[in-house]
Formats: sequence, structure tokens, C-alpha cells
Amino acid sequence: MTSFNINFYLFIENLVFFIISTFFCVVVGWAWGNSKPFSLPKPVPGWFKIWFGTVQVVGVIVPLVVMLVWGVWLGDQRILTVFIPYFVMLGLQILAEILTLRQFHTVVWVMIPYLYLPYRFWQLYEGWKFVSSQTDLAWVQNLLLVELVLWIGNYALDVSQLPRLLGWYVKESSQISRSRSH
Repeated sequence: MTSFNINFYLFIENLVFFIISTFFCVVVGWAWGNSKPFSLPKPVPGWFKIWFGTVQVVGVIVPLVVMLVWGVWLGDQRILTVFIPYFVMLGLQILAEILTLRQFHTVVWVMIPYLYLPYRFWQLYEGWKFVSSQTDLAWVQNLLLVELVLWIGNYALDVSQLPRLLGWYVKESSQISRSRSH
């Protein structure tokens, strides 16, 4: 497959995902149109700042440096083929989150990571497959595995925070042990 064909395929794949996910969010936002405006629960837990910083450094800054140095400055098109779609979709996810949370104040915001993160897993896997035959890019393959582990961990963290984000009542551990002893 030529470089043009690969990039065209990735463009179409990303465009189709973006159209489907945006359509889904619009439909769900319309269906949930009568729900109360959504805002993030406060205060934010202390560990969240550490995790968010880790995601920014490992999930954004490191791949951005790789893309800029090896892809742009050193001109390795293979690096650009892997990381440009990654950053485009990451940017679109952030834009969707900003619009749904700050502009429309809708609970649809909670769904955005559940749409985009599994697709990011797929993107990272596709990138990993793409560079796996390139022996000089073994380090990029390792970076993509680190990214995959990071984003899967982020997904698990997102799922664990659903009750808090949606304001579901959760019994304290002392209440649970008391209710079990009765």
C-alpha cells in the first residue's frame, strides 16, 4: 500500500468515526434535552490532578515531541502517518468535551470518552501494526504500547468515576459494614 493510500484510508476511517460519534452525541443530547444542566462535581480529588498531569505528559507531550522531532523536523512520514490522526481525533475529543460541558452544559459530556477512547485504542493498535514491520521504528512501537496502556488505564478510571460524575448516591464504607452486620 502506498503512503497516499494509507493516509487516505486513515482519513476516511477517522472521518467516518467522527461523523458517527458526533451524530450519536447530537441524538443523545436531543433525547436527553430535558435533563438538568450538567457541571463537574466539586471538589476535584487530589489524585485526579496527578493522573491528569500524567495523561497530559505521557499521552500528549511525549507523542507530540516525537511527531515534531522525528516526523516534522527529520521528515519521517511514517511517524506522521501514525501521530497526525491520533492528534486530530484527540483534538476533536477535547473540542467535543468543551462544547458539551461548557457551551451546552449537557450530561452528554460524560459519554464523550466512552466513544473516543475505544477508538483511540484502535488507532494505537493500527499504528503499532503499521510500524511493526519497520525495524528502525521499534522504539515507536514501544511508545505506542505505552500509550495504549495509558489510555486503557484512563478508560478504567473514567468508568470508576461514573457514579461520582452522575451524582449517584454511594454509601460510605462504614455505612456498608453497619448494614451488613444487621
